[in-house]
Amino acid sequence: MSKGVKYKKMDKSYFESRELKRHAGVWSLWALGVGAVISGHFSGWNLGLASGGWGGMFIATIIIAIMYIGLTQSVAEMSPALPHTGGAYSFARSAMGPWGGFFTGLVENLEFILTPAVIVFFLSNYMGAIFETDSDMLPFWWFGFYLVFTILNVVGVALSFRFTVVLTLLALGCLMVFWVSSLGSADFSRFALDIKLGEDGSAALLEGGHGEFLPMGIIGALKAMPFAVWLFLAIEQLPLAAEESVDPKKDMPKGLTYGIITLIISAFLILWLNSSISLGSFALSQSGEPLLDGFKVLFGSDIAKLLAFVAAIGLLASFHTIIFAFGRQIYSLSRAGYFPVVLSITHTTRKTPYTALITGSAIGFGVLMITKYFTGDESEVFIGGALLNIAVFSAMLSYVLQCGSFLLLRKNQPNLERPYLSPFGKAGAWVTIAIALLTIYFQLQDSSYRTAVFIAVGYLVLGLIYFGVVGRHRLILSPEEEFALEHNTKD
Repeated sequence: MSKGVKYKKMDKSYFESRELKRHAGVWSLWALGVGAVISGHFSGWNLGLASGGWGGMFIATIIIAIMYIGLTQSVAEMSPALPHTGGAYSFARSAMGPWGGFFTGLVENLEFILTPAVIVFFLSNYMGAIFETDSDMLPFWWFGFYLVFTILNVVGVALSFRFTVVLTLLALGCLMVFWVSSLGSADFSRFALDIKLGEDGSAALLEGGHGEFLPMGIIGALKAMPFAVWLFLAIEQLPLAAEESVDPKKDMPKGLTYGIITLIISAFLILWLNSSISLGSFALSQSGEPLLDGFKVLFGSDIAKLLAFVAAIGLLASFHTIIFAFGRQIYSLSRAGYFPVVLSITHTTRKTPYTALITGSAIGFGVLMITKYFTGDESEVFIGGALLNIAVFSAMLSYVLQCGSFLLLRKNQPNLERPYLSPFGKAGAWVTIAIALLTIYFQLQDSSYRTAVFIAVGYLVLGLIYFGVVGRHRLILSPEEEFALEHNTKD
């Protein structure tokens, strides 16, 4: 027994029914990280232009990129040192004990369940436009996408990773076509700087462009930070593939580093070029499909359906990879007894966590159906506002906890074998924590964000009550738990 919790030691058959298969190399991990994020380069980030203008969004992207560099390098140090599927939960468990491990896992679980639900909502809207189906058919699109991509993840890890690589390369290919095509039409000063501060304090169109770099001042840049998060959100899922990586001690740091470099390059190219064509920053700030609208400006709207299908590829890539992530995340917490143990059973031959994948997809689909039932015609507003912002809030809180784990492990376990060391050390972790907290602060300045945060906090409180009353008495000596106990974690 550890302080405040009870453990049960399981026999060999328990873990034999929960085995994973190693397959992923460096480039599979790179594709998993980039693919999870890439939909944010197709849409979502552009809404930050209304908060701070182009210059404000540019500064916000720099700040958020710095946060993610610190995060990924901190995670790149911890993951090879603790090469378990648990990811953030695993780090926090070794640094902060069972309560910290469970809370961190719960926070990340909220992010990874809601993010694909939001993605499939917008993906289904694209499909509805292409095939001219009405809004009543949306639940069938949701169900279909969840079904197909859950099956793909269940069928086998090799197929799942190959599909991830293909989708990620296709999504990046779409972006590259846009970048190259827009270069000849780009006029940065005229189109990107066409936002001014309106009389009511909000963004307004500046005819002819050539406006101020920071029309809303530096405060506008800070308000744009939550939107810049969408250019990088979910790369932190990579350590969840640790037990399916061929050589996690070498490949995980490389996958994280190559992934964040790719995303930073793509983020600044899309911010520059999508804003610099005749669509302009102001129109872009109001767009639900900024890349699609950009393609229409470049190639005309006559091929709108084809362009919509192309633009949907980024959403497909992120949807597929985050389903992979929540499957492994649920699996790990279940294997350790924090969640019901049935959720960690793997397929007898394919060695994929099918019960976790099916459960996570069912919850995501259920959230969408409940949202549609209670909000009706306002469902798009709620999903685009509250659910997206819950995911951002959960991510920021997760980053605080992960970098806090990094600092505690550096302090309390200095002799832990670390095959990779973050070049930014403790300073990188502290900067990440500061920026994540600052992002949460500016989320709370907007009433729609505030509502989302209250919903998230309510869910997390219920989770902690469950753990205190039930969960902490049912823990199992999984690899993450045994590692933490063997390394004298103070529980």
